[in-house]
Formats: sequence, structure tokens, C-alpha cells
Amino acid sequence: MQTHFSLAQLADPAIADADKILRACVHCGFCTATCPTYVLLGDELDSPRGRIYLIKDMLESGRAADERTIKHVDRCLSCLSCMTTCPSGVHYMHLVDHARHHIHETGRRPLPERLMRQAFGLILPRPQLFRLALVGAAITRPLARIMPKRLRGLWALAPRRPARPSAMDRPQVFACEGPRRRRVALMTGCAQQALAPSINEATIRLLTRHGCEVVVASGAGCCGALTHHLGQDSLAMVKANITAWQREIDTQGLDAIIINASGCGTTVKDYGFMLKDDAAFARPAATISALTRDISEFMASLGLQAPSQPQPLRVAYHSACSLQHGQSIRTEPKTLLADAGFTVLDVPEGHLCCGSAGTYNLLQPDIANALRDRKVAAITSLTPDCITAGNIGCITQIAAGTPTPVVHTVELLDWATGGPKPQALASL
Repeated sequence: MQTHFSLAQLADPAIADADKILRACVHCGFCTATCPTYVLLGDELDSPRGRIYLIKDMLESGRAADERTIKHVDRCLSCLSCMTTCPSGVHYMHLVDHARHHIHETGRRPLPERLMRQAFGLILPRPQLFRLALVGAAITRPLARIMPKRLRGLWALAPRRPARPSAMDRPQVFACEGPRRRRVALMTGCAQQALAPSINEATIRLLTRHGCEVVVASGAGCCGALTHHLGQDSLAMVKANITAWQREIDTQGLDAIIINASGCGTTVKDYGFMLKDDAAFARPAATISALTRDISEFMASLGLQAPSQPQPLRVAYHSACSLQHGQSIRTEPKTLLADAGFTVLDVPEGHLCCGSAGTYNLLQPDIANALRDRKVAAITSLTPDCITAGNIGCITQIAAGTPTPVVHTVELLDWATGGPKPQALASL
């Protein structure tokens, strides 16, 4: 693609990066076949190629984001399926992230939309605030039916009984069982702490059972993905995590930083790019990115011990977009589940997003619900005993559309190797 940025514009490192990405695009259109919003809506501007044209025009002109550009960029899930498909290596993720920041800085959304986005950016990354919001949602659930349609999804996705906080999410060190094989830090995250603290608990049990000393580092928190994809500034959160983990590296060392929410993992692995122009943080950010591993990626390299209580369950594996497209991790979770004794079922149209995508299911509920229903129909065709995924957003989204229990992959691996049965599977 030919671009026409001025020399003054190209002096901005972010514009220079966008220029390189835009020039890599050859208009081939392969991305349209795998883009969930294009498959669903059939609008060229709701495809990666269409959005690239809109973003190019917006950035080259230097103008404020207009209503049409905001509409179609906002409809992008950032599922990154287009990056898996693209034969030219267009790094769409960095381009759309830059566009969202530009839109946040220059665009003008309706007041209710601005307030919702500000509220999500404030509440979701902070587990205590988010937990309070979930309690409020549980109390006011009977009022959901009289709320505007746009807001009803907030109650639909909120658990009826908010989980209690877990003591295991506090900063501390968990000793390994037997000889120490690895020393790792676990990112406990933000929304996941409030929605499903059992995931972190299962992860810690699984790791310590396999000879890993696990550190929950003081000062580490939200990865910044939720605010970053809203176009808001996330660098304070990013730098706090880097500082906390670098302290552990400098004192006792770390073999890996473990992430069990794939949306977070994709972002943490990108810290090196996000801070490449920051003199103070560029090197430690690159170190952190290089050490980051998804829990399935790490366990595949470590090796899963023989299952102590294998379960003959038919498990539908939903491959989270941030795992398969964002991190190119596709076979490891399925191999681990099979090694643990489960019958693993591949979901039809597995490359298509479930509609969660961070805050997307809250901000674009109609499209998100249509994608969820399509995903649930594909899963239901397999008649599984349960559904598993490696991302809390996917788990919450899919669970809202089916009575079939949905659990994190790590909960099944923990159960098979000696941990407790996941609460969601109590009836099986």
C-alpha cells in the first residue's frame, strides 16, 4: 500500500511504525474470509482491509477521527485472526491499537459511550472495585429488565453470586513440592481475580505440584490490556508490572512469568514493543516479554505428570483468539488435555471469535451476542460434557449462552493431576 505521510509526521515513532505496517498491506483480501465482523455483517469497512483504509486516511490527514472511522474501528474485536491469515505479515494489532489511541485523543463519542468507557477503564483493572461492581449487579439484577437494551448485557455477564477474594492472590511465595525445577512469577490479573479466583488457585497448585516455586510479586497488577484496547493510557500499569517482576529477577531470579489469561499474555509479550522508545524501560520491558509464557505453553515445555485421576470426559476446546492468533499457541493446550486423559473435541469454525474480546461484549453487545450464539451452536453440535478455554473473557462469554459447564484449561489439568474437581463440574 502506498502512503503519503510527511517527513514531519514520520518523525513521530508511532506514525513511522504505522507507515511500515500500512506499506506491508497488498490489498489481497485474504483477511476478509476470516474476520468475524465481515463474516457476520458483510461490510467491507468491517473487514481488516476496510479498516486499514480508514485508519490510513485518518492518520495521513492528521484530522480528528470522524464518526464513520470510529464506528468501524470500534467494531473491530482485535481477535487478530487477520494476522494469522495475512500472507504479507501485516501487523494489524499495532496499527489498530495506534488508531484506537488516536480516536480516544481526537474523536467525539456520545456522552453515554464516553462515560461507559471511562467507567470500564477505571473499574475493570482494579479487582476490589470490580468486585464491588459485581456485588452491586447481583443486588440490582431484578432491575436489569427495565434498563436500556445497551446496558442489559452488564447484568447478563455478571455472576449471580460473586466469588469471594482468594488469599492466594496476595503477594507471597508458594513453595514447590519436591525438588525445585523452576522459579516463576504468576500474574494474578485483575478481572479474573473477581470473576474466577479458582483459576489462579488451580494454576498455583498445578505449578507447585510440578516442582515450581511460584511468586506473586508485590506491586504487579493489571497487565494494561483492557485500558490499552480502549485507547486509554495503560503505561503506568505496564511499568508497575515491569518494576515488580524486574525486582524479582534481580533478587532471586525468574525462569518465567506465567500468564493464565491469554488476553493478558498477548499484551505482556508486547511490552517490549510498547516501551521500545522509553530509555529507562526499553531493556527491562524486552526482558519481561521474553520471559512471558502462557500456562499451557509453559506446562507443555515442563511436561505434565501422569494423571492420578483421569476422567473420561468429552471436552470441547475453545481456542481463545488471543492464544491462537495473538501468541500462535494452538496445539499445546489440546495435547496437555489429551495427556491428562480427556477426549478433546475441536470446535468447528474454531478460528472465529466468541465475541468476548475484552470489553467488546459490553460495548458492542449485538455483534458480540451474535458471535457468541454462533460459537455456542458450533460447540453444541459436538455434545461435549464440558467446554474449556484459556481466557477468562471467553469463559464468561460462552457460559452466558449455554448450560454446558465452562472451565479454564488449567482447572482440568489441576484436577487430573491431583487437584480438586472444578466447582462448575460438580453435577458431572
